[in-house]
Amino acid sequence: MRILALDVGDKTIGVAVCDELKLTAQGVEVVRRTTPSRDFARLKELINQYQVGLVVIGLPKNMNGTIGPRGELVKQFAQDMLQTIPDVEAAFWDERLSTVAAEKSLIAADVSRAKRRQVIDKMAAVFILQGYLDSLPRTTAREP
Repeated sequence: MRILALDVGDKTIGVAVCDELKLTAQGVEVVRRTTPSRDFARLKELINQYQVGLVVIGLPKNMNGTIGPRGELVKQFAQDMLQTIPDVEAAFWDERLSTVAAEKSLIAADVSRAKRRQVIDKMAAVFILQGYLDSLPRTTAREP
C-alpha cells in the first residue's frame, strides 16, 4: 500500500503520493476546496486510484512546537476525513517550513511566480511526504 500526503489549506489541498517502494514522493495535484463532501470525495478517489493505506497530513505547528488555531483546524479536518473515509489510516507530520522549502525549491528551479502559486501546495505535500518517508526505518539487503 502506498502513502499519500496532504498539505491542507483554507482554499486548497496539496496532494503527493509515494512510489511503491516508499522511497520517493511525487506531487499529484492541488485540490481546490469547495465543500467538505466534494473535497473528501476527491481525496477518496485519489486514495483508491493509488491504493493508499496511510494518509500523512501536514500538521502546522508554531515555531515553539505548540499547536495553534491553524493546527486545530487541520486536526479537525483529519477527524472529519477519517469519518468520511474510514478504510484508511492517518498520521500527522510536522510541516513547519515545508511551504518555505517548497518555495525555495521552485525559485531555484526558476519557476515563474504565477506558476509557483499554482503548484506550491503540491510541492509542500511532497516535502511533507518525503520527510515522513525519510524517517521510516530501512532494511538493508544482505548479500548471501
